[in-house]
Amino acid sequence: MDKTVAFRRDACNIFFHILTRCNFRCLHCYINPAQHGRQTLSAETINTWLRALVQPGKQSNLILIGGEPTLHHDLPEIIRSARLMGCASITVDTNGTFCHDILDKMTPEEVDYFSVGLDGSSAKMNDRIRGEGSFDRAVAGVKKALKQGYRLSIIFTASRLNISDLKNMPGFLKSLGVDRFFVQIVGIRGRSTQDSGHSLQLTQKEWTPIVSRVARRAASLGIHVTYPKVFLKRAEPFECAGLVADNYFVFPNGRVYRCPVCEDFPLHAFAFEEDRLIARPPINEKELFNLSIPEGCVMNKLIQPGNLSYDKKGRPEYKIACCLLKEEIQP
Repeated sequence: MDKTVAFRRDACNIFFHILTRCNFRCLHCYINPAQHGRQTLSAETINTWLRALVQPGKQSNLILIGGEPTLHHDLPEIIRSARLMGCASITVDTNGTFCHDILDKMTPEEVDYFSVGLDGSSAKMNDRIRGEGSFDRAVAGVKKALKQGYRLSIIFTASRLNISDLKNMPGFLKSLGVDRFFVQIVGIRGRSTQDSGHSLQLTQKEWTPIVSRVARRAASLGIHVTYPKVFLKRAEPFECAGLVADNYFVFPNGRVYRCPVCEDFPLHAFAFEEDRLIARPPINEKELFNLSIPEGCVMNKLIQPGNLSYDKKGRPEYKIACCLLKEEIQP
């Protein structure tokens, strides 16, 4: 069964970058230390900021991100504290190296999912993007985590470097015993902007035909698949998550964004100042959310317009959906 996952007004999603340091150097990494900071936040600061973001009466979902979050020595304690605060779900996005023996310092009941980044079904494909030896290390981490009873999903960031390998991922995940798969499309942020030609970015014709086909193949193998909708037909309505949902993207320097497309720029709607969450004055991303344009997402038009296309009359051939709008296919 496939469906579009609607934005939820009764939920709060907190994407918390607890540090920006990483032991990999992926070509598509969106972390920008000049804009996001180089700090590793203390557990005390993380807990203080979380208390300001977790909302009573709403389902608070926490996604702990880096850099590589398992490099943080206090990650198990951070997860336990978040659960005590009332976080309904806790996910850790990791490269699969599971630093500091974290799998042995926790139990599967304490975390809902580890989401492991893998950008290919083989070392040859994955390692050209994520670095030599990264595939073997991630696969070893996945196998260990599954053996210990942890629930895992795999995140595949699709770009022109690996889109040809996407068709091989369902069978590969099935062989690993992983039953959740998230396909992400590469964004032109952070390190990927160093490619002046933006050759990593996929066009509508490169993305749309293959991703839905592969998702259905994965679902037929018993794998739950989620992927961003990305492209809308001109007649389809556009909805911005920044206007209808509570999503917070938190960085170690205190910046708090509502839209991840903005993260290379000081457009953040909120900031932590002396451990207090402060709304920033205009103009910031919140004012831009209210603009309505034929291309759909205003942020995409401003920041990464290379994935837009126009007809001979100058009309956009399609809209760009909010990057947080997801399609879901269940087995």
